[in-house]
Amino acid sequence: MQLAPEHRWRSRKGRTSGGRWTSNAILKWQEYRNVDWHYIAPGRPMQNGFVESFNGRMRDECLNEHLFDNLRHARHLIATWRTDFNHHRPHTSLAGMTPGEYANRSNEGQNLNRANLN
Repeated sequence: MQLAPEHRWRSRKGRTSGGRWTSNAILKWQEYRNVDWHYIAPGRPMQNGFVESFNGRMRDECLNEHLFDNLRHARHLIATWRTDFNHHRPHTSLAGMTPGEYANRSNEGQNLNRANLN
C-alpha cells in the first residue's frame, strides 16, 4: 500500500473555501441592497411553503417529464413551462386568476388608489 504524497494534501486546503467566499459575496450583496435575509431552519421546509410548492410542481410537471438534449433545449422547455404557468393556468390561491392577471390587477388597483388620493 502506498500513501498519498504529502504535497497533494496541502494543495487541497486552499480549495475548500469556495462556499464561504460565495456566501460572503451574497451577504455583502444583500447588505448593500438592503434586502432582508430570512433563514429557514434545517428540516423545516414548510417555513417557505410557497417556494417548496413551486419547486415540486416544476420538478413534477417539467423537469421529470423531459430529457434535455443540451442547455439551449432545457432553457426553451423551461421558458415554455414558465409562460404557461404564469399566463395560462388559473391558480386557486389567486382566486382563479393567473399570476399575470393578478399582477396586472394589483398594478391597476395601486394606480387607482393613487388617483383617489389626489
